[in-house]
Formats: sequence, C-alpha cells, structure tokens
Amino acid sequence: MSTLKNCLVGTLLSLSALTAQAAGDLTTRPEALPDLVLGSDVTDYAMSQTRYELETGKAYRLKVVSSGLKEYAMQAPEFFTSIFLRKVEAGDMEIKATTLTELEFEQAGEAEIYFVPIKPGEYRFFMKGLESKGMEGVFSIR
Repeated sequence: MSTLKNCLVGTLLSLSALTAQAAGDLTTRPEALPDLVLGSDVTDYAMSQTRYELETGKAYRLKVVSSGLKEYAMQAPEFFTSIFLRKVEAGDMEIKATTLTELEFEQAGEAEIYFVPIKPGEYRFFMKGLESKGMEGVFSIR
C-alpha cells in the first residue's frame, strides 16, 4: 500500500510543478519565429520556411511577408483552431479576433501573427491554389 501512496504523492508533486510553470501571462514576450517570406528573386513560388517547431503554452510571433510577385492566400485551418490567437498586426492596424481563416496578400506587404499553441500535432499550412508549386509547409506543435 505504501508503494501506491508514494506513487500518488509523486504524481501530485509532478502536477503541481506543471501548474507552477504555467502561472502568469502566457502571451507576453513572444519568441520571434523566422519570417515566412513568400516569393523570391529566383521564383514567385518560393517560401523561406516550410517547417516550424513549436511548443504548447509558449508565446510566438510570426511575420508573413509577401513579395507581391503573386497573390498569396495563406491557409492553415487546423493550425488556426489549435492556437490561442492574441492579435494580428498588418500595416497600421492591430486586429483582435478569436481565429483566422486566411491571410491574403494581393500585393507586397506583411502581417504579424501573435499566438500561443494550445494543442499538439502536425498542422499543414499552404498558399491556396499554389500547393502543387511547392507552397506548403508544416507547423509541428509538441
């Protein structure tokens, strides 16, 4: 019986340690991810990043930059529902919403997404209609 009691006490201590790590505002001091640049001098269909490694409960900032060489519409439906979206900054605007459907660039420009991943998994992102040109990648959340 004492082995079971020790096991339960160890589990409770582990859970309280996890709770202590999550205390505070999870959205402050976001880590800047490498920019996702769409299009390049070499090809309109280039993407600077095709994989992002993320952790649940950690704040991130992702800048998406359009070269303006094509119309780019970034979609990531499962990813967008697996994060806490804090805000999106584009131009002189700060947009506060609970989720995203798409970031569409009709010309050169940039948008920054501030978020906290809340659900582990592998989530595909892509430029709508340009997947066959290699414009797709993965957000991996652990």
